[in-house]
Amino acid sequence: MAESAIRENLKLVLERLEIACKKRSLDLQDVKPRLVAVSKIKPVESIIEAYNEGQRHFGENYVQELEEKAANKEILERCPDIRWHFIGHLQTNKISKVLAVRNLFMIETVDSQKLATNLNKNWPKFGALGSKLNIMVQVNTSGEDEKNGLPPSEVNSLVNYILTECPNLRFEGLMTIGMFGYDLSKGPNPDFLTLRKCKEDLCTELGLNKSEVQLSMGMSNDFEHAIELGSTNVRVGTTIFGERTKKH
Repeated sequence: MAESAIRENLKLVLERLEIACKKRSLDLQDVKPRLVAVSKIKPVESIIEAYNEGQRHFGENYVQELEEKAANKEILERCPDIRWHFIGHLQTNKISKVLAVRNLFMIETVDSQKLATNLNKNWPKFGALGSKLNIMVQVNTSGEDEKNGLPPSEVNSLVNYILTECPNLRFEGLMTIGMFGYDLSKGPNPDFLTLRKCKEDLCTELGLNKSEVQLSMGMSNDFEHAIELGSTNVRVGTTIFGERTKKH
């Protein structure tokens, strides 16, 4: 995609984000959501163009692609403050590859005690001394078999385990991938409502400060609606970079 197109698309997304924020409840209007530009299957040049326009957070779904992009000479030289989010399913045998990524900011897809345990064990080998790895817990709010994430009923248990048994991890919040193509004429997206309730129940049971627990929900087709319902982290790809070719 041409530089001008990415510039205009990014500008439009940020404008739409601001408008959506103004439609939120009063207690959320001062919380600006983080925009994660999903750059999977997109060339290095597109990432650099978005970075040059001020975008800093980028999301990748595939371990190998994240490795390659994060180590790319051009990105290292021209995007020193880039912040990578891993937003795909992470297998335990690929943990070291992701943790070795330079400028890794967050893993949004922790969905089991086993994965949390292994991330906690391995992070000190890669992170700065005394640092913690930012993570989110992925919840399968729609109950669809093809989606990863743990069921809402298991959220509190896993988060409690992370907080008490994983000193090298920093729990940042909850993430979900809502049902694609939901018809908003039917009312608020039930997946987003479910994640919001998970947060409320979690904070009540574990005594957490609600303002410190993020919600990562909303993508290109529904990020404005997600923001209105309380999302603090939206993952937008196609609307910024254009349609993707299918990965083989």
